[in-house]
Order: sequence, then C-alpha cells, then structure tokens
Amino acid sequence: MVLENLGRSLHSALKKITRSAHIDEEAIKSLAKDIQQALLQADVNVQLVMDLTKRIEERALKEKVPSGVPRKEHLIRIVYEELSDFLGESAEISLEEEKPKVMLLVGLQGSGKTTSTAKLASYFQKRGYMVGMVCADTYRPGAYEQLKQLGDQIGVPVFGDPDGGDAVRLSAKGVEVLKEEDPDLILIDTAGRHRQEKALMEEVERIAQRINPDEVVLTVDATLGQQAKPQASAFQEATDIGSIFITKLDGTAKGGGALSAVAATGAPIKFIGTGEKLDEIEKFAPERFVSRLLGMGDIETLIEKIKETSKSTKAKPEDMKAIMTGKLTLRNVYEQLEQFSSIGPLKKILQMIPGVGMSIPDDQIEIGKEKLELYKVIMDSMTEEELDSPKIIKSSRIKRIAKGSATSESEVKELLEQYERMRKIIKSFTRGRLPKTGDLGKLLKQMPKGY
Repeated sequence: MVLENLGRSLHSALKKITRSAHIDEEAIKSLAKDIQQALLQADVNVQLVMDLTKRIEERALKEKVPSGVPRKEHLIRIVYEELSDFLGESAEISLEEEKPKVMLLVGLQGSGKTTSTAKLASYFQKRGYMVGMVCADTYRPGAYEQLKQLGDQIGVPVFGDPDGGDAVRLSAKGVEVLKEEDPDLILIDTAGRHRQEKALMEEVERIAQRINPDEVVLTVDATLGQQAKPQASAFQEATDIGSIFITKLDGTAKGGGALSAVAATGAPIKFIGTGEKLDEIEKFAPERFVSRLLGMGDIETLIEKIKETSKSTKAKPEDMKAIMTGKLTLRNVYEQLEQFSSIGPLKKILQMIPGVGMSIPDDQIEIGKEKLELYKVIMDSMTEEELDSPKIIKSSRIKRIAKGSATSESEVKELLEQYERMRKIIKSFTRGRLPKTGDLGKLLKQMPKGY
C-alpha cells in the first residue's frame, strides 16, 4: 500500500479513541502524540507535524461538539479534516476547453518522468481523449526508444528524434506535427535535470517560452522525502509550475515527507504514482487519500476504477456488485478474479473498502498471478453445480477435482479456503460495520447501470 506504515499507525491511533470509554483531555493529548509519532516516522517535517497536531488538539478541546454527534466521531472528523488540509487542496486538469492542451513534464533525473508521461497519456486516453507524446529528452541515451515503446504499448503516437538534437526545436516541432492529428492533449517529456544545473534549468525556461504550455507538470520522486521541497521550489523559480506528480509513492517510508513538503510549496499535487505499471496512477484528492490512510476506505476511487476497467472488458455490473457484497460463487471468482487484477491487486482494492483493508493481514489477501492460474485450472475441473454451490464440495469431490486438475488435494482445499475467506471478509463490512462516512450499500445502488 501507499504509505502503508503511516496508514497503520494512524489507524491504530484512531482505534484507541474508538475503544476509549471516555474522551477527556488526556485521551486527546495521547491521540495528538500518536499522530505526531506516526508522521515523524513517515519523514514529515518536525515543525509541520507540531503545527498540525497543535491545531488538532486545540480544535478537539475547544470546539463545541455538534448536537447528536458522539464526541469520538467529532474527534475523528477533526483529524480527517486537518490531515486533508495539511496535504493541500484538490485540483483538476480539464481538457474540455479549447484543444489541444499542451502539458510540459519536468523533473529531476531518475524521478520517473518518462513513465509518468506515459501514465498520464494512458490515464486520459482511457477517459476518451486523444493523446500524443513528444520526446524532448536529447541527453539520456535511449530516451526516445523508451517513450516510443511505452507509446506503442498503449497506442499513443510519439514524436521525437532517436539521434537527439535541440530540445527546444524538437518540442516545438512535435507540438506542430501532433496538432495535425487533432488531439485533445499533447504531453512533452523533457530531460531530467538538477536544480544546480543552470544550463538545463535555462533550457526548461526556453522550452516553456517557445511552446507556451497550458500546464507545466513537475514530477517529484517520493523517496526524496523532505528534500522534495527545495527541488520543487527551484523548478518553480525556473518556470510556472501548474501541478505536481508524486512518483514512486508505493513502498517508501519517506512518502509522507515528500507529500507534505511539496504541498507546503503551494503547488497542487494532481497525480500520484502508486506502482510501476502504467495504470498505477491516481488523481490525487487529499480527502480520499487521508480517508484511506485512516482505514475509512475510498469507495469513490474504487468505483472509478471499476467503471474504467469495465469499459475495456465485458464485465457484468451485477457480478461486480455480488463480489463487493460478499454474495459470490466460485463461478463469480473464476470470471472476476482477472477483472479485479486489472483494477489492481486485491490488497489495494480491499484498502479502499471502509473498515476492511487495515484489519486484514497481508498474507490473507495476496493472490499472485501463479496462484490465480492454479485456481483457474482447479475450477476447470469442477462441475457447474460445484461452481455455483461451493458448499457441496466435500472430501470425495476434492479428490476427484484434484485428480482431474493434476493438482493436490491440499491445493484444492487452499482454493476453497481462499474463496471462503474472501466471501466472509467482503461480506462482513456490509453488516453494519461501515463508518458513517460512507455507506457502501447505498453507493453500490447509485452506480449507473451498464458502467
């Protein structure tokens, strides 16, 4: 998970509050201390942490609790609001006005800029927009070939020169050529640079002056932690940064530092990279992000992912709803496990469901590709009745299925155990365990037909 340790620490801090018999000054101060510790461990700046927890403590002690709202819920709401504000405001990239929009991507060497360019291209293409990419990186060997390969992978045209050349001229020429295809969006990938490399920073300025982009996107490596702030500030001085794309946010202890440091510059974070694959990109919404960190889920993002994936597959809305409400059969599992895998790993999906993700041990929800293939082979040896009614699969049937699939009885039992575990886990949160911040049942009913 993105910032998994931070999420678990924050979730644990709130759990203490929900289990407390009485919320007094001591409990509030203890919560503030736990939040401080969690954020400091995530490499967030000390002063920023102290200021944040001071605001939480002051509000919790001084604010009047609204009528009819339990004090525990009010305190959790304060934490949620303050953390959301701490990470900046939501900001949109709109392509609905005059086209094409031109976006210039800049950033440090190794910040994941080329992959981020392709991720953005894929993100907008999946939403029905026509996209083109320009390689203006004339310094890194193989830069054009890498972007071209990514472009071919997602079906997006790429303009560039394998032999390099003048980056300013290439940028202008690329925009001119791609405009002939009448795109909605043109993305320009530039060479990585360091804030102390004056010549390269000046080149960014010249490119921006020449093509006059609608938006300059700064890619920032999350592993930089608090050092992200001086880098972001240096690029702001060179050109007008319109938005920030935080990359490599998965699996880094410094991610909290990078997010908070960049947010402190005032430039809006619009996208985050949550993995290496091209579809592992999310529009950054502080409220949703914090909701997931606190274990409150992120149903909106999950529904968006389901909609997006369903457009490119023959997914059945009723089957997806059955899985999400725990009413699934092995036939559903067979048909939909791959559908889920295209949305993302099961672990990431469950973390978007209120009250579920943080409470499940990792080893209980990780299903790798090899396991998925093994399970499919086993299910191919089952009868129609067994797929629809897994409860009838007892000892004699397990032996027959194992023999027919050339697997072991223990592997068949493992599949059945995984199925039962998934069914119970997903069903459990529909039995009144959802926080008031999000009623999954209502949200599912609101999902448009045929999404």
